[in-house]
Amino acid sequence: MKSKWLVPGIIVAVIAVLGLWIGGTYNSLVQQRETVVTSFGNLQTQYQRRADLIPNLVNTVKGSSNFEQETLNQVVSARAKATGISVDASTATPEQMQSYIDAQNGVTSSLSKLLAVVESYPDIKSTAAYQDLMSQLEGTENRIQVARSDFNNTARPYNARLQTFPTNLIAGLFGFTQRPYFQAVAGSEAAPTVQFDNTTTAQ
Repeated sequence: MKSKWLVPGIIVAVIAVLGLWIGGTYNSLVQQRETVVTSFGNLQTQYQRRADLIPNLVNTVKGSSNFEQETLNQVVSARAKATGISVDASTATPEQMQSYIDAQNGVTSSLSKLLAVVESYPDIKSTAAYQDLMSQLEGTENRIQVARSDFNNTARPYNARLQTFPTNLIAGLFGFTQRPYFQAVAGSEAAPTVQFDNTTTAQ
């Protein structure tokens, strides 16, 4: 009699253990993904803060009649492209995430070029409005760097887990996808900075 129920009992036990493992793995992946999503949301907040500063920066720089219009146009265009991309990190595909990253890197590059050009315009650098904006922008860029690092640090173990057997089977079954990392833009490893001459005074 015992042998009659032994095999079915083992099968039921194996199925129960397998179900518990699948459920536990799925729930832990969801929690880990939400941590990544939260980190990405914090980064988006800082990018939005930077986007909000750019119009004032452009208007301040335009105060110089002979300033390079092409440089200003590049910043405005890069900002428009970046703010035009809406990404929900919980549902976005890796390709959508990468498009967002590329657009934000475009803003970083155009801003770096703008600030480099402004170095040749002491009349702009000397204004109190410009100096205040630079202080805000530097602070924002520093927060962006921290948020990018935090995102990468949460995405890295999540991505590694999605590739690890047998968790990758569950990840593939339920549609969990990897998240691309934020890489430093070439030539912009440090936050944009402005050095004021010792003779420069705020007006």
